[in-house]
Amino acid sequence: MKRTLTAVALAFACLSAPAFADGDAVDAAVKDKLTAQLVAEGYDVRKVETEDGLIEAYVVKDGATLQLWFDADLKPVEHGAEAD
Repeated sequence: MKRTLTAVALAFACLSAPAFADGDAVDAAVKDKLTAQLVAEGYDVRKVETEDGLIEAYVVKDGATLQLWFDADLKPVEHGAEAD
């Protein structure tokens, strides 16, 4: 009985933890909010996904393709240079 409860508790813990794996889709509401924020700043948003636990946006501004990273609160974390 104790093993069963432990297994069930572990399963729920794993399922309830938010995970950002590389290339995972971002929640639609978060993606829409971030896209609106970036468009208001003059960016053309091409793609939004997660990488290394952060939200990554591929954008174009003034002819330059950039990668921008944001935390879960949509605060900028690091700005990439030219995207590959």
